[in-house]
Amino acid sequence: MAEKSILANPAPLGLMGFGMTTVLLNLHNAGIFGLGTMILAMGIFYGGFAQIIAGILEFRKGNTFGVTAFTSYGLFWISLVFLLILPSMFPSFDGPGDTAMAAYLFMWGLFTFWMFISTLKLNRGLQFVFISLAILFWLLALGDFTGNAMITQIAGYEGIICGFSAIYLAMAEVMNETYGRTILPIGPVKK
Repeated sequence: MAEKSILANPAPLGLMGFGMTTVLLNLHNAGIFGLGTMILAMGIFYGGFAQIIAGILEFRKGNTFGVTAFTSYGLFWISLVFLLILPSMFPSFDGPGDTAMAAYLFMWGLFTFWMFISTLKLNRGLQFVFISLAILFWLLALGDFTGNAMITQIAGYEGIICGFSAIYLAMAEVMNETYGRTILPIGPVKK
């Protein structure tokens, strides 16, 4: 009889990559500090590659939601960084204008909202992460579309909350599994 393989939960890695990078970018959006290499590096490596790795590991576990979410958001972070840096690397290519950036962010908000619908069968912590992320994308899109810096600043503060909710959920999953009981509640799972 073959031994049963026990796979670790990759979700905390993906949630931390998303959460920490989201907090840092939205500290910038809130106007607390400028956009620099620290945020860009986090976007490529922890927000990008770590989430893609988590998505691949979710694939191995047979979790369609996890693979779709983590791989998609990992690629979001990498694409966002490239949208920001490619125009300086290749001056013959223009960066996205405000309307194009609004469309990009709106579509990510739409994708996130559809993913939120699936969280209604999952825990409350995940529901909060996804609905707050959809709102964040749409606020950022509105800020770009209107050129209203106040909307982008409000989005920044909302994004900080969203990012910290993902960090909380990641740590809840790690601690609850480690201790074998609920240390940090994440809400009931719908049946």
